[in-house]
This record gives sequence, C-alpha cells and structure tokens, in this order.
Amino acid sequence: MVFKRRTRKPRLQAVAEFFYPRGGWRRSTAYVMHRLRRLPDTPHRICVGIAAGTFVSFLPLWGLHFLLAALLAWLFRGNILAALLGTFFGNPVTFPLIAVGALELGNMLIGGVHSMKFAEVMAAMGYATGEMTANLFALFTSDTVTWERTRVFLWRVFFPFILGGTILGIPTALAMYYLCLPLVQAYQRGRIRRLKARLDAARQIMRERESGDQT
Repeated sequence: MVFKRRTRKPRLQAVAEFFYPRGGWRRSTAYVMHRLRRLPDTPHRICVGIAAGTFVSFLPLWGLHFLLAALLAWLFRGNILAALLGTFFGNPVTFPLIAVGALELGNMLIGGVHSMKFAEVMAAMGYATGEMTANLFALFTSDTVTWERTRVFLWRVFFPFILGGTILGIPTALAMYYLCLPLVQAYQRGRIRRLKARLDAARQIMRERESGDQT
C-alpha cells in the first residue's frame, strides 16, 4: 500500500505515542487547528463542525464518536471533516477531567451513590466489556449468561456519565464555536489578502514583461 509504514511501530511505542504524541500535545493541537483553519468552507460551518465534535467528546459512546460527530454536523449543516477533527477535544489528557466532571454532575442530579474514581470507572468499563464478550461466546457454549457487571456499569457509570456529559458538553461546544469563529474568520481574511497580493504581484510581473516585449 502507498501510505503504509515500511516498518511497523513497536506496540509499546504506539501506546506511548497515543498518550503523548511525538512532538508533544502542543504540536498536535497546533496541527489540528491548522487543518481546521484551512478547510475550504465558511467559518460558520467549520465552527459548527468543531462544536459538534467537541460535544460528542463528552459522551460515553466510545467507538462511535466519529459517526456521531459526523451525524450532528450533518444535522446542523456544519462541516463534517471539522466535526471529525473536533473530536480531538476528547483525548487522553482531557478525558479523565471530562469523565470525573460528568460523573460528579450526573450522580448529583440523579441522587445516586458517591461518584466513582477514574480508575474505578475504567475498571467497571473493562469488567462490563469482558462480561458482554463472555456472554456472546456463551450463546455457543453451555456457559451461564450473567449481566451483573454490565448493570453496575450502566447504573454507576454510563447513565450518570451521559447525563452529566450532555449538560457539560452543550455549553463547552457553544464556547468552542464562539471561540473559534473569529479565529477562523481572521485566518480566512488573511489568507484571501495573501492570495490577492500574490495575484497582484503576478499580474504586475506579467505587465512588466509585456511592456518590455513591446519595447
């Protein structure tokens, strides 16, 4: 394949770069913002896409973020590629903060038991995933199907998370829209001025050449 790496990364290196990209998060963030600014669309549509991707990052629907971000961008007439890039808001650095904040708020609103720590959330997620996988295999074996750990995950993690995440995600998405809108507008105006200056310079060179040929 044309774009396939000639030598595969060691697994440990791939995991490490997932949590801390080569060049650091600052460089990765700058790259994403650069790509967002250069998208060929109106600033409003680009920023609607960014807001959609940001909002989806607050939902505990891992594995579906790209699909949901694209769907929201389409519904609100935003830029779909900007929505996909906007999901970068949810990354290994921000996710623990999002998870803790969403769970605390969700549990407070539903009057649930004390919120779980981040490590407990990840453990509950792993237990539920393992249980669902075991139940899938149990359809073809004589093993017993149990849903206890999945119920714990749903009531202790998923429902409070999705409630708190929705409430936190809406204002954060709106803030990202209004924060990014003037930045994208300014970038596009500057880019238009630079292109116009290059075009004027090219025209001036052409006129000078034509006048030189005439003489």
